[in-house]
Amino acid sequence: MKKAYFIFCVLSLLFIKTHAQYSHADSLMGSITPERAWWDLTYYDLKVKVDIEQKYLKGENTVLFKAVDAGKIMQIDLQAPMKITGIFAGNKTLEYTKDGPSAYFIKLPKTVKKGQNGQIRILFEGSPIVAARPPWDGGIVWATHGQGEPFVSTANQGIGASIWWPCKDHPADEVDSMQISISSPAHLFDVSNGQLRSSVVNNDGTRTNTWFVQNPINNYGVDINIANYVSWKDVYQGEKGPLPLSFYVLPENFEKAQKQFKDVYRMLKAFEYWFGPYPFYEDGYKLVEAPYLGMEHQSSVTYGNRFENGYLGTDLSGTGWGLKWDFIIVHESGHEWFANNLTNKDVADMWIHEGFTNYSENLFTEYYYGKEAGADYVIGCRERIQNDRPIIGDYDVRNEGSSDMYYKGANILHTVRQIVNDDELWRGILRGLNRDFYHQTVTSKQVENYISEKANIDFSKVFDQYLRTTKIPVLSTRVKGKKIFYKWENVIPGFDMPVKVTLDGKSVFLYPTEKEKKVKAKSLIVDRNFYVENK
Repeated sequence: MKKAYFIFCVLSLLFIKTHAQYSHADSLMGSITPERAWWDLTYYDLKVKVDIEQKYLKGENTVLFKAVDAGKIMQIDLQAPMKITGIFAGNKTLEYTKDGPSAYFIKLPKTVKKGQNGQIRILFEGSPIVAARPPWDGGIVWATHGQGEPFVSTANQGIGASIWWPCKDHPADEVDSMQISISSPAHLFDVSNGQLRSSVVNNDGTRTNTWFVQNPINNYGVDINIANYVSWKDVYQGEKGPLPLSFYVLPENFEKAQKQFKDVYRMLKAFEYWFGPYPFYEDGYKLVEAPYLGMEHQSSVTYGNRFENGYLGTDLSGTGWGLKWDFIIVHESGHEWFANNLTNKDVADMWIHEGFTNYSENLFTEYYYGKEAGADYVIGCRERIQNDRPIIGDYDVRNEGSSDMYYKGANILHTVRQIVNDDELWRGILRGLNRDFYHQTVTSKQVENYISEKANIDFSKVFDQYLRTTKIPVLSTRVKGKKIFYKWENVIPGFDMPVKVTLDGKSVFLYPTEKEKKVKAKSLIVDRNFYVENK
């Protein structure tokens, strides 16, 4: 009993130490609080008037929900300096309190019983946070183009959608569908998610564009893009039939865009092959020019890559393959499958978004330029891996893990593919993830277990090693006579990942453990496709 108590105390201290860096506000934002848990989002009707001159927003959001348990207090989030000015259920004004910079707790007129539906209407206004370095430091982008024409966009992946509109700002609960009505000066045009339902010029000199999103959508994927856009439309004949395409760009970039945006068709062909049908046929696919690099807004992908190949004209892999295609079109569109179709339940598992989408870049490369080209690309990106901290962040406090979720995440998946050692099976797993978790929020463990189950290989130690530590496995080898002795070092207990090597010119799999093994050979070369070190 004393030993058990001692262990409990140690674990408790470790937990306290781990979470000491987080505030009460972090927990309110990052956890599924009791005031979030009892109700499920079903519909948003969001209306926003954008005063570009004053950089001010004013609007209302009607929230429809269903009780999955009985409850009376709801949490809605809106980050300061935006503020809620009133909340109503029908004609009844509701009481609410605010906790910290963003959490509002709303008292409903009576307890909503399990299975019942409910509805509230929230009025809000204010000057939202301005993006300092979009899309990384998120907020509203108030830019101009040409002769001072307005060019306005939202970019709020990390900071959260509640920087500009009141919502249930937690990734675990996606709204089933929503309507977005944006009012801005009449000579301008707003582009948001889904399909355009109406565009009406009002008596006050504004235009209201109303968009409808038929599919579930994560909060940070909801966007506003306002400019004097020119546009064109097309239809892509994809796996599920005709997919509506729309393109919106500034007038001065129309000709460049028509040429550069041909990569959209190449992207759709490659990704439907690897991942399955585009997940939002009903809402269509849009590519929209924005005053920042770009982001994966669902069915409204934003673009600011200067209409040139690579990442702002550079190849992130250093191999040359990255200059064969437009990075933003490929990467941000890849998120339609991994981020918008499969969405992490907690941002600690953000690698589901970024690791798989970074990996999609080398799959795109492979589709058009061959398997070795794809391998060159992902291996070339290893130089960018820092191994500063684990890829998986801390749960329930809105904490993302290391930025290694991009390049290391892609190399983890590339390594796992080598172990599966069956390209058709591997493609089936990628397509299966998008089919079996279609329009769902998921955890990293669900994704990891799915891959293990479908491959019939236990990858648990592999994922624990690469996602939850910064250790890179080292295949330690030594030659003695005509034998080579080998074992894993710098690994977690029980790590037993197989690795492909060339022994005396012959390609074989070895099955190292932490205990030294031997094989009859004079030379050993580790396959470059495995993200391991050799000494």
